[in-house]
Amino acid sequence: MEPGGSTKSKRKRKRVELEVSPEEHEHADAAVDRISNLPDSILCHILSFLPTKEAVATSILSSSWKPLWTLVPALDLDTQLSVSQSQCLDGNNRTQSVSFFTHIVSRVLALNKAPVLRDFCLTCHSRCDPSHLETWILTAIARDVQQLQLDICLDGFIKDEFYRGELFVLPQSFFSCKTVVILELWNGIAVDPPSSFEFPSLKDLRLVHVFFRDGDCVQRLLSGCPVLLDLKLCSDSRSGLIRFDIRVPTLKYLCLQFLTFKPSLPDYKLAICAPALECFHFDGDLRHVVFLEKLAHLVEAGVWIHPFVCTREAWTKGYQIGYGDRVFRLLKALNKAKSLTLYPGKKQCVDFGSIYPSRFKNLVRLNFTLQKSNWHVLQALLRVSPNLEVLVIDKLYSRTNQYLCSMEPFDGPGYVSSQLTTFRFNQYKGSKYEAEFVKYILKEARVLKTATISVCDTALKEGVIEEVSIFPRSSKTCLFTVEVQH
Repeated sequence: MEPGGSTKSKRKRKRVELEVSPEEHEHADAAVDRISNLPDSILCHILSFLPTKEAVATSILSSSWKPLWTLVPALDLDTQLSVSQSQCLDGNNRTQSVSFFTHIVSRVLALNKAPVLRDFCLTCHSRCDPSHLETWILTAIARDVQQLQLDICLDGFIKDEFYRGELFVLPQSFFSCKTVVILELWNGIAVDPPSSFEFPSLKDLRLVHVFFRDGDCVQRLLSGCPVLLDLKLCSDSRSGLIRFDIRVPTLKYLCLQFLTFKPSLPDYKLAICAPALECFHFDGDLRHVVFLEKLAHLVEAGVWIHPFVCTREAWTKGYQIGYGDRVFRLLKALNKAKSLTLYPGKKQCVDFGSIYPSRFKNLVRLNFTLQKSNWHVLQALLRVSPNLEVLVIDKLYSRTNQYLCSMEPFDGPGYVSSQLTTFRFNQYKGSKYEAEFVKYILKEARVLKTATISVCDTALKEGVIEEVSIFPRSSKTCLFTVEVQH
């Protein structure tokens, strides 16, 4: 039955197809190929979101598509060999492969006929001739590039997220670009700007694990960016940055990431002068970070402390005191923020130092990562944030410590803002100290509108609902919910 039925069905479909008129076929084809009927300018805009390799591949669709990729004002060129590819190639074949990539990139640049090369992204994780790289980059600059992203590793591979190999030195003529608005430099690039230059249009600068000869190179680079608004600087102990300044009067967004600064190496010292700053993020190993002017316009701040210490013995009392002072000095400099996200790090980071006498009068939102060692930091922040409206607690559990330790509990009024309307506790495990904290918030927050507890499984959810539902609440309009997050 089934085979016979299938044959009948096929025959029926065949007869129907034969009955369709040629005119109807034309209408069907036109409906299917609506994209090809779009103006070339729109098609080029669509292709600009694809890697260049995929954009070129569209040339086989039809004769009308064939020239379109050459008009796309964006090139995304990736000469990277994957680890598996490189391991399969011997020296001669690897050289031939790099030569092929070099030829392709040169041809793509030569064939591109867009009036302006708006975006140019070059990823080169292979042994390309630096002279070819320089030619490609300067060609993009000559084409009035506006967004320029360079990720270069001449020796091919990155180990442990950091590049160790020969550096590509940016040519001095690179710093003559007048049109670039967004500039990203990644990995094995050496930055050594001339004493006098200017990027007159540059507003967004991202420097990720690039190398500097010294701290003066950073300031020379920044001094040539008169309209810079957004700076992201990711560095590590091999970058050459020990003492340096960030002085940018126009800067509004600053993101810093400092990793693996070993205690055996000299501490980095960073001075920041950015009076217009509205958003500040720090992530990594905190050493000496000083703000030279008050951040009167600060709206958002995020601080994630990840100290690098080889051994427990390295945490001497003197080192702990110094580290704690750094953390709290940084927080005091950020006390004008309206929104603060904070992960204070290990116990040793915050055992010493105090947030007092600073007050966070502008703070309306606090996201705090809570673990056994920083309970007192949360208490201190809540006490000095009288206008807090939103409190979000994220829990961090380690294998050795599954619950909060027994710290001094919240006792009496004064910890919870009279303005608190939203409370959320993520990764709730149901420990005694967590329950006491939630109970205290519900009791003291008189205008609370929503209280949400997030748990990891359905079984725990039922128990939390039963336990927390009997806690007294000052706010009669508070909506309490428990949700499961996997």
